[in-house]
Amino acid sequence: MVKLVLIVALLVAFWLWLRAKPKKVGSEAEARAILGVGADAKVGEIRAAHKRLMQAVHPDRGGSADLARRINAARDVLLGRLRH
Repeated sequence: MVKLVLIVALLVAFWLWLRAKPKKVGSEAEARAILGVGADAKVGEIRAAHKRLMQAVHPDRGGSADLARRINAARDVLLGRLRH
C-alpha cells in the first residue's frame, strides 16, 4: 500500500512539473504582439514593455503564472534576437 501511495505521489509531482514548464513563444511576431512593441523595438522598449506588463500580471499580485511565463518568454525571444 505504501508503494502505491509513493508511486501516485511521484506521478502527481511529475504531472505538476510538466504543467509548470514555460510555454514557448512561437515567433518574433507573436512575441512582439504579446509585449505590444513594434518590429524595430530596441532593448529599452522591450524591457519597459516587459516591466509594465509584469507589474500588471505577476502571480504575487494575483495575476496568472502562465501569462507571466509567456511574457517572460516573449522578452527572451526579442532580446535574444537583438543579441545575435
